[in-house]
Amino acid sequence: MNFCDLSGKNILVTGASSGIGKQAAVSISKQGGNVIITGRNQERLNETYTQLEGKNHQFYVADLTQEEQINNLVKELPKLNGIVHCAGIIGPTPAKFIRQADISKMTRINFEVPVLLTARILLTKKLLNNSSVVFMSTVATKSPYFGGSLYNSAKSAIEAYSKTLALELVKKGIRSNCLSPGLVNTPLISEPAKEGQMEIVEDSLKRYLKKYPMGVGEAQDVANTIIFLLSDEAKWISGTNIVLGGVIQ
Repeated sequence: MNFCDLSGKNILVTGASSGIGKQAAVSISKQGGNVIITGRNQERLNETYTQLEGKNHQFYVADLTQEEQINNLVKELPKLNGIVHCAGIIGPTPAKFIRQADISKMTRINFEVPVLLTARILLTKKLLNNSSVVFMSTVATKSPYFGGSLYNSAKSAIEAYSKTLALELVKKGIRSNCLSPGLVNTPLISEPAKEGQMEIVEDSLKRYLKKYPMGVGEAQDVANTIIFLLSDEAKWISGTNIVLGGVIQ
């Protein structure tokens, strides 16, 4: 057996249409895993699907901010050996400009979606014993940046949730862990900012890049750790948060 072999394991990856989610799905397939990918953009999700190696993969277009679509997705899922929650958004907003709509949008996608999806999967007994759940946080919860109060708060919440989930599921051998990457070269940071945000985004990036003596990461760097946490080699790791990015805490 190869190190971090995922052969025969069914792994759900959310946010698989781009960035870390896309790379995670492709990398899991290369390790023999059966990947179930989901995202909102059918064209980009199909592009990810065509890059998966092997057979027995599935994809579902779904807007997971809609609870009905979460329920519909879960109904179609096979029994799972792992879940990778990669769906998420960023959006620098200085504290004085925060409005209710900003809070709702940020927490809905970055916190409520993975919590509700996990709950539904557990309730329907779709997650097998001795499985692995991986959540995405950020190094910014410990090293904040200008305008990141909402994003950092939502990710701090998911870190706390993951630890509690690990405690609740430990008797079933189900592991729950977080990854906290530093800045990664994905569309979330490379796509043009919306009108009115460009100055904030550019200023935040300039400040943030100074914290990375080892440079900006690539999606593959994160995917490698995701694969490890999904594999049997990580069977003794749960309730932890792994920081990536060469940042000295």
